[in-house]
Amino acid sequence: MNPVIVRNIKIGEGRPKICVPLVGATEKEILDQAAELSGLPADIVEWRADWFEEVFDFERVNQVLVKLREAAGGLPLLFTFRTAPEGGEKPISGDAYTELLIRSVQRGLIDLVDIEYFTVGEDMQKCLDAAHEAGVKVIASSHDFGGTPSKEEMVARLRKMQETGADISKLAVMPRSTKDVLALLDATQEMVSGYADRPVITMSMGGIGLISRLCGEEFGSSVTFGAAKRVSAPGQIPVTELESILKTIHENMQ
Repeated sequence: MNPVIVRNIKIGEGRPKICVPLVGATEKEILDQAAELSGLPADIVEWRADWFEEVFDFERVNQVLVKLREAAGGLPLLFTFRTAPEGGEKPISGDAYTELLIRSVQRGLIDLVDIEYFTVGEDMQKCLDAAHEAGVKVIASSHDFGGTPSKEEMVARLRKMQETGADISKLAVMPRSTKDVLALLDATQEMVSGYADRPVITMSMGGIGLISRLCGEEFGSSVTFGAAKRVSAPGQIPVTELESILKTIHENMQ
């Protein structure tokens, strides 16, 4: 697997990198959270823009991005608008989603962008090209809040996302049982050992799936998400606790 290098962070090498989402509804809430980043064990900062109450005014989005870029310092900044069908805060049309993603990468303020594979559909290549032309790495993602597909389907989704040319493939599913969690971990290991030539991110959401957020180094998931104050998805734990657990696992794997 070839790691993806973003600023000084190598995604896909060593222990899973910790991504901290910022989930404020107002600019003040967002920037207040960002001001606390220097005291947190974060490797990547994610702005969950779908939480922002003015997200459909791109000039306001750009103003916040300028301030977040400064607040993030040397940390990679990931821009994400999670759509409502995939667990986000707001509905958005396909055309508006594509436009928002393309405009977000063109300002030179972000390092990574999350693109929902099934949401953009035929516009995937357009979004990929715009991001790569701007020097922005792409996370192609799929979030299934309805359940956990079969292992074969999960591997197939990860392979399809990789085949688009995205830099990282991400899959999140909702477990109904511990067997579902095991299926996700098995799919991750199969993808990484048999097909992946670039980093993969996977997680089983909710309390049942918490273990999947912790054992990525063993099974092959390269990024995990930890909450600063408010969670952005079910099953996230405080980032300081997450860092401590990942460190313990890493040290005992050597």
